[in-house]
Order: sequence, then structure tokens, then C-alpha cells
Amino acid sequence: MGVLASQHIQQLIADDLIRTGGSLADGQIQPASLDLRLGTVAYRVRASFLPGDGISVADRLRDFEMHRIDLRDGAVLEKGCVYLVPLMESLALPADLSAVANAKSSTGRLDLLTRTITDSGQEFDRIAPGYHGPLYAEICPRSFSVLVRQGMRLNQIRFRQGQSVLDDTELRALHESAPLVNVDPVIQDGLGFSVDLKLPDSTLVGYRAKPHTGVIDLDRIGHYDPREFWEELHSSTGQIILDPGAFYILVSREAVHIPPQYAAEMAPYLAMVGEFRVHYAGFFDPGFGHAAAGGTGSRGVLEVRCHEAPFVLEHGQIVGRLVYERMQDVPDQLYGAGIASNYQGQGLKLSKHFR
Repeated sequence: MGVLASQHIQQLIADDLIRTGGSLADGQIQPASLDLRLGTVAYRVRASFLPGDGISVADRLRDFEMHRIDLRDGAVLEKGCVYLVPLMESLALPADLSAVANAKSSTGRLDLLTRTITDSGQEFDRIAPGYHGPLYAEICPRSFSVLVRQGMRLNQIRFRQGQSVLDDTELRALHESAPLVNVDPVIQDGLGFSVDLKLPDSTLVGYRAKPHTGVIDLDRIGHYDPREFWEELHSSTGQIILDPGAFYILVSREAVHIPPQYAAEMAPYLAMVGEFRVHYAGFFDPGFGHAAAGGTGSRGVLEVRCHEAPFVLEHGQIVGRLVYERMQDVPDQLYGAGIASNYQGQGLKLSKHFR
């Protein structure tokens, strides 16, 4: 029972249970997940949708498609629009294997809402045990228009057998043996984490996306001047006011540690604590924070969107929780250990596209 490690994913591909539509890209298999690649065409659709039981995505597309965009030479997905892109990968899962998908870290930090849907799907990002069929990415750029191409990897998928989530008793025991955060843990339906609005030796506490910017080419790494896309947020009081509809990059107060035999997923906190969401890119791989600074953890970057009303966010306020899961095996490679891990040992950090 548990989440499948990289070597198991490799075996699923060899057994044709994951069909990749060609050879794998370098680094496509991560410690506990598989990156999913965009196909050749994007469909501009009128609205987000789920197909529903017994209905294929292709059938629903006939109702919602507006026009098609060829991605082979690159195309701009415009802010505020909804697109559906068939992915290069498809699945033929056995009856005891389910999957869950999520946006990659860099995707979430660009406020690029990306969710996976399947034929007969009634939930985003959840793939039922035994699913046979294609995968699609629904993409909605929220803050920035983006230039994408065939083969780009905006989301990723994990596979699991059985019940693998740790309950609170197991989570407390794990923290005693391998500390999961560098402060006293708040454990209730997962490991709570809070926002840091008092960073050492600085009043800078985060960034807010500018409303009118240029296009971001997702292939350009370390290219863009942050000042053209982001406003710096400063606070000397340990509080900020979130504006409705605005998107923020903040950082957790806790340094998080994911031991090699576990994985974690970010989940939203209780809605009654405030009208905001902290949950876009949600996977934490085995080994996150494990090698950094002697295993003392790495900060979690928070992608925050405020909803209905202005909201005062205070330093140390709990804003989310991490749900830990067992791995079936320790992955052949851990996050940050010899692979292209952009955010190991991170603090407050924008996506890899910015200088």
C-alpha cells in the first residue's frame, strides 16, 4: 500500500499501463510522480466543465469548443480564457491503482490554474482506480498570459494503491522520530502550516501580481525582470490586507521536511478562517527539505488568492495543511538529490522564469 515511487512508475510505463505517446523527456519521472506533457492542440472552450459519468471529454468538447490552436510552434494562452489540451500521456490502470494530479510548482507560482480531467470524470485531478483512457489538461491563466508549446509540462500525476494517508496519531509519531517542521507542530487532519510576515532583516514579505503585463514564455528560465510582473509587498507590522481577486506569493513560517519514505500534498485549510485560497501546486516529493541545511527543512511557498472581501492576514496565521502519505518504497532519486529540483532550500521565491 502507498504512493508509487519513481522506479514503480518506470515499470508501469514498461508494462504499457502508462502510455507516453513516444519517448520520455529528460526528468519527466520525478521521485513520486510523472510530469504530463501538452499535446499538439489546445481547444478554447466557453467554460470549465467536467464530462460526468459515462460521457467522454470529446463528446463534451462538441458542446463547448470555440476554436482550436496549434501548439506545435507555440501559441499564447490568454489571461482569463479557458483551454482544454489533450495530453501526450494516457492510462490503462489496473483495478487496484488510482491516481491524483496537481499543477507543478512553477505552474502554481504563475497563477496558471491547471487541472486534469478524464472521460467520465466527476472531479478534477482525481483518476478512478482502473481508469482506461486519455488525459486532458484544463488550463486557465489567471494573472499572466503565457506562451506554451507541445511537450511542455504544466502538471504531474501520482499513483497510489490502497489507503496511504497518515492519521494524526501516526503523524505525531513520525514527527517525534523525524521532525517534520522546525517549530511545535499543529496537527489536526494533517500538519498545519502558517504564513511568515516577519522575515528576518527585511520588510519584504511577498509579491502581488500586476494586473497588466506582457506574455511569459514558459521555456525562458531566469529570463524575466520580476519588477515587470510583480509588486513587492512590504510590512513592518506583521500583517497585510489581501485584495479580492488579487494573487500573492508568500512563504510559510515553518521549514517543512518530507522524509524519503513519505510524500505530502498541500490541502486547503478550513474555509471559516478566511476568504482566501492557498492551494494551487500541491505535491511535496520525498526528500523535500531533507538535504537542505542538514535536513532541517525548506520553506513552503504559498500561492494565495483572495475571494469575496478584503482580508487581514496576520503573521503566524495558519493557512493550510500538509497531508502525509506513505511511499511503497524509497524512490531511486530524492528531491534535490542529483535531479533538477528548483526549490530545494527555498525561502520566499518566485517561479524559475524570473531573475
